[in-house]
Amino acid sequence: MQSQHFMRNFIVETPSKPGNFAKVATAIGMAEGDIGDITTLKSGALTTVRDITITCKSEAQLQSVIANIEAIGNGVKIHAVTDDVLKAHEGGKIAMKSRLDVRSLGDLQRIYTPGVASVCMEIVNYPEKANYFTSIGSSVAIVTDGTAILGLGNIGSVAGMPVMEGKAVLLDQFVGLSGIPILLNTSDPDEIVETVKHIHQGFGAILLEDIGSPHCFEIEERLKAELPIPVMHDDQHGTAVVALAAILSACKATGVDVKNAVIGQIGLGAAGLAICRMLMAYGVEDVYGLDRQEEAQQRLVNYGGKTIPSLEEMMETCDIIVATTGVSGLIKPEMIRKGQIILALSNPNPEILPNEAIAAGAAFAADGRSVNNVIGFPGIFKGALNAGAKEITYSMLIAAAQAIVGHTKPGELIPNPLDPTVHHLVARAVEEAANKEMNI
Repeated sequence: MQSQHFMRNFIVETPSKPGNFAKVATAIGMAEGDIGDITTLKSGALTTVRDITITCKSEAQLQSVIANIEAIGNGVKIHAVTDDVLKAHEGGKIAMKSRLDVRSLGDLQRIYTPGVASVCMEIVNYPEKANYFTSIGSSVAIVTDGTAILGLGNIGSVAGMPVMEGKAVLLDQFVGLSGIPILLNTSDPDEIVETVKHIHQGFGAILLEDIGSPHCFEIEERLKAELPIPVMHDDQHGTAVVALAAILSACKATGVDVKNAVIGQIGLGAAGLAICRMLMAYGVEDVYGLDRQEEAQQRLVNYGGKTIPSLEEMMETCDIIVATTGVSGLIKPEMIRKGQIILALSNPNPEILPNEAIAAGAAFAADGRSVNNVIGFPGIFKGALNAGAKEITYSMLIAAAQAIVGHTKPGELIPNPLDPTVHHLVARAVEEAANKEMNI
């Protein structure tokens, strides 16, 4: 399980002289606080007031940051320490709203009775028109049982609701889809599958989210086989798409031919196994996996992958290492082989820090902060729905990864997830791949 970091916003006033903010940044760094956004709230002739976002690992570290800043003196003041994360979530982050105004009796008759009856009968006669005359075709059910919420583990679906709302916000903001959280109070695969089958008619696609391993594999496979609409477990395939894009970008930067490289995946949970499967689907022949659980390694073998006896042997054998274990510091600098590509993707604490890997001889290294699956899943679902696809296939997922790589600038691993263009490019690539499969 990953540690529970938290964010606080510091409102700090400094004298308007060069070097004063540097003292504040140094004080934060000395307490090992992680500085995020910095917003200037007031810039006067005498003083400057800034809103500084700081991520801390513990309450004790937070108090150290406060003490260090206060110790600067010389007019440096902390005016407030606020929890803007909690404020942002007050009242929830989503709401179902009408797209139409009801201002007259005529409006009411058109959108409700008696006018709506003719639309109902149109759908009775032509069922496929439900996607045109209702929101079904642009709605995605975000289904969770709460067993693998972020790095917090099995905290339940209600406690995971803020994450599901976040997914809905991203679907809306980036590609204009409506995400509707569905919180389940069961982790039984039979019950989950039956529940989703009973409600699927109200949605254009199903996004499985934060459902733990190993039952996530069975649930996704059964729903994909039994439902006539796209189903995707984002923790598996959304992560794998972005990981493939990151690997391709790293190989491009270092001149490595990915299909001829030997790739090792440390950790074969939902994300790790999906990354292996994605690499094999892309055409990489030598994909090795390692996990403490024998059943996880057997799943990889069943899909055509290979296992390796130990971490040490994997580090000696593989040209590219991808790690998704959640174990901070698992990869030691002395294990790095000169010229390797290291993607230690566990958040917030990677298996090895990128600067340590580079210092030990790696040709390229990155951590999970550089690889965010936000850049994948919105466009994947948008493209699948635009194409009217019945499923999400590997050719569609690979097209998504290639679109991400194509929009990646030199020096970047993947594009900025806030770049709206990349989401539209992913959607278009997925739609084109789906149309090609359907011979459209």
